[in-house]
Order: sequence, then C-alpha cells, then structure tokens
Amino acid sequence: VQLQASGGGLVQTGGSLRLSCTASGRTFSSYATGWFRQAPGKEQEFVAAIKWSSSSTYYSDSLKGRFTISRDNAKNTVYLQMNSLKPEDTAVYYCAVGPYIDYVPARYAYWGQGTQVTVSS
Repeated sequence: VQLQASGGGLVQTGGSLRLSCTASGRTFSSYATGWFRQAPGKEQEFVAAIKWSSSSTYYSDSLKGRFTISRDNAKNTVYLQMNSLKPEDTAVYYCAVGPYIDYVPARYAYWGQGTQVTVSS
C-alpha cells in the first residue's frame, strides 16, 4: 500500500493549488481518505476527508468554503483544491487512508510522504 502526495509548491496570498493523492497497491473502495497538515511547531491538523464509496465529504470548519476535496475512482486519486490561500495555510500536507472518516490522525492506517505548501505574503 502506497500513497503518493503531490501538487504542493510556493504560491502568493490569494492563489490556488491542487494537491493530489494517488493510491497504489490495493483498491480503497470501502475506505476513507483524509488530508491533514502540519505547520512548523504545531500539531497535525485535520483538513478534509472523503469516502471512496460515496460523495460524503467532511471539512475543518475553519477551511470550509476555501478548500474542496474530491476523488477520481478510476485513477485511485483524491484531490484537494485549495483557493484563496493565506500565509497561515503554509504547512506540509499529508494524505492518509483509513477504514472510516475520522478527524484523528492516529485512526488512519496508511500515509503519504507529505507535500510542502508555502504561501507568501
């Protein structure tokens, strides 16, 4: 089981990025995929999650409206569209897969390597 996160980079305040998380090694038709982020000196923070088998999505209340999670089952890929980015969004973003939607990182069994997002002011 491997997760490959990509799409991070440097963007100015107000810009957009789309992160991708591609799974390989097995199918995740009954699992959930979450995005988390961790800024320097801070704890890991839940961003968004989606179930593979339905259109159910979940967001951090503070990010709802700016971030959108979606999936492409045929590509085994989950996306995180991030708009109106702010300097406080700067962090390493991780994708993770687990048996169900959860806001707690420890409940996810598989993790990607993380992709850096830096928002300049």
